[in-house]
Amino acid sequence: MFEKVLIANRGEIALRIHRACKEMGIRTVAVHSTADADAMHVRLADESVCIGPPRVTDSYLNKAAILSAATISGADAIHPGYGFLAENADFADMVEEHGFTFIGPSPQHLRLMGDKIKAKEAAAAAGLPVVPGSDGAVTSADDALAIAERLGYPVIVKASAGGGGRGMKLAMTKEELPGALKLASSEALAGFGNGEVYLEKYLLKPRHIEVQVIADSYGNACHLGERDCSLQRRHQKVVEEAPSPALNAELRAQIGKVATDAVKALGYRSVGTIEFLYEDGKFYFMEMNTRLQVEHPVTEMITGFDVVRQMVRIAAGAPLGYQQEAVQFRGHAIECRINAENPETFTPSPGRIGDYHPPGGLGVRVDSALYAGYKIPPYYDSMIAKLIVHGANRNECLMRLRRALDEYVIGGIETTIPLHQRLMAAPEFINGTYDIHWLERFVAKDV
Repeated sequence: MFEKVLIANRGEIALRIHRACKEMGIRTVAVHSTADADAMHVRLADESVCIGPPRVTDSYLNKAAILSAATISGADAIHPGYGFLAENADFADMVEEHGFTFIGPSPQHLRLMGDKIKAKEAAAAAGLPVVPGSDGAVTSADDALAIAERLGYPVIVKASAGGGGRGMKLAMTKEELPGALKLASSEALAGFGNGEVYLEKYLLKPRHIEVQVIADSYGNACHLGERDCSLQRRHQKVVEEAPSPALNAELRAQIGKVATDAVKALGYRSVGTIEFLYEDGKFYFMEMNTRLQVEHPVTEMITGFDVVRQMVRIAAGAPLGYQQEAVQFRGHAIECRINAENPETFTPSPGRIGDYHPPGGLGVRVDSALYAGYKIPPYYDSMIAKLIVHGANRNECLMRLRRALDEYVIGGIETTIPLHQRLMAAPEFINGTYDIHWLERFVAKDV
């Protein structure tokens, strides 16, 4: 097992990784920008190294600075968390070349799944059902029009190297397609340095269902169930729950097996998430996230598995040590992502935390690096906390979540807690009948 792990991230996920490592008897090294000198993970880590000024390109995306920090601190391994360099194959290569262990998948799998076109081809070869679309990149408006005619409108243009909703444009008609193609390509080029795009059939009322998978270096793999991540705004997840209220036991077992078989066929190692669109009883592969997910806590709550701990063990060369039959699902869990934003306009609201009181009680978990007096910097993602609640069933979970949201006090700034309170009272959420487009309509109507 590792003796010392450098955590190449910030905020709640850096703290989450620190906690898992400490429980495993592993010392931790926090890296931070000058803006994060007072961050909680920096205060709690065994060591800390400043890697640059606030701008991410000069700090959390600065590969050389992070590797230097690992060298001077004597770390054995680097955990990238999520975002930043978590899915950067070049960084993973550099980590290994410098004699450290990258706590995550191999650079080859990062590279494969980072290219959405190649990932789709690999998924189909591994037996995963895929959304009907173009065979590879689309290079001209004429090609796009011909493909869209075959698929039927609406269609969506996606960046090959995309993620987080960037480089995605919807075309409802053939008149809209050339403009959508041009915009998606230019946005992809600006955001990812790669303007390559492809076309997919746009599903009208799908749900976003993802399966948490885990595999070791010895060919063993299993799944830890599915999560429903259909509540999204601008392609960003807002609420996640497990299990999905849209699936029955038969569908759950089916998609879990398909995902596990695909992981084995790919020779994948580490934790990962295979994401699907689900509509009318059919699943369609969307992408594979080769990293720890923001929403991993809901899986932990219903399985009892520490996903971060498993990730570290596998990177250290340990086998899974269990089979699929050992994974038991208990109850229901829901996660609310809480952002430092105005709950109606979604304008960022950085600033100093005044009163701070996280909720507690049976089945309530808060993943956050906040504390009273902490100053939220304006330079990074606005997510400041995750409220995760578990119950014996979905109704108990929902009632507990409402209570927890009412208890949660974050003073001094605006947060999206009021939005979550409205969501938990919405009939569509209570009934579990929402789809990935529902939240956009709900927010527009609410405003």
